[in-house]
Amino acid sequence: MNRRRVFLMAALVVVCAVYLANASWLAPAPKGKAQLMAHRGIHQLYSRVGIDKDSCTANRMLPPTNPYIENTLPSMAASFRAGADILEIDVHPTTDNEFVVFHDWTIDCRTEGSGVTREKSLAYLQSLDVGYGYTADGGKTFPFRGKAKGMMPSLAQVLRAFPEQRFLINFKSRWIQEADLLRDYLDRHGIKLDSRIMVYGHERPVGRWKTIYPNGFAFSKADMKACTLDYMKVGWSTRLPESCVNGAIGVPINYRHFIWGWPNRFLDRMRQTNTTVIFFGSIDNENGAPGITDPQELDAVPAGFGGLIWTDAIENVGPAWEKRSRALSDGA
Repeated sequence: MNRRRVFLMAALVVVCAVYLANASWLAPAPKGKAQLMAHRGIHQLYSRVGIDKDSCTANRMLPPTNPYIENTLPSMAASFRAGADILEIDVHPTTDNEFVVFHDWTIDCRTEGSGVTREKSLAYLQSLDVGYGYTADGGKTFPFRGKAKGMMPSLAQVLRAFPEQRFLINFKSRWIQEADLLRDYLDRHGIKLDSRIMVYGHERPVGRWKTIYPNGFAFSKADMKACTLDYMKVGWSTRLPESCVNGAIGVPINYRHFIWGWPNRFLDRMRQTNTTVIFFGSIDNENGAPGITDPQELDAVPAGFGGLIWTDAIENVGPAWEKRSRALSDGA
């Protein structure tokens, strides 16, 4: 009986120690300013039911609520007007030493062409209709067909069109040399490599990019996953994982309360390791966390949050976030 009592007392002491070590209310309130990361810019949302990395999203489009096609200049301009601080874009090298801004590994889904994107020339890619394959009714109608011909931009066109804006460039391949190709491409086009150029993707090209531009913001999906999982394993002990230092950590909105020290203690720890916190929408399948699309979900973002809010609907989330930020500022 005495042993059992001692064991229970010891367990209670441990639980209390862990609780106090991770108590958000005992940590300083964060004093940051969140930034909106517009994934794909304003685009056509699609059903995520049963989706995987190879799914064609154009033919699973939901009924259109806006006139924009992702990764096009009009979409980007509208995204920044809606409040995007950073725009996520996808790039592929071409056969004529250019970089094109386009999401898919192949052109079959969205355009009238066929084949691997990076096995085509920029001239050919820019002759295509990037709205060709979009349908919300199983192919009965194609509301964007013929409206986006020639609208696949090169990366240089994008960066020149928005010289003051910031971009998160997604390497779509595992090819390590793609980092060197990008650096050479930017030099050739006279585009300065500075803080407005950020990258992410597979660890091989991203790792190489970090050696090319060590002062820039870059992370791989594997890096972010490692940091997130490592923190979940050891965060209770106040230990800060080495995998998080100068990196990025993802927080899905529906798992935020399972994060050790959420929100204040956790955010203070990430500040200490210079870890960028990226707030995502809810994980609802095995294909990862989408961006926030419902403005009401912004209520889950803690006051003083200084990380990135990843959104798939900047046209709705941007104005809502501006309204909320203004209200908080007026009430301060």
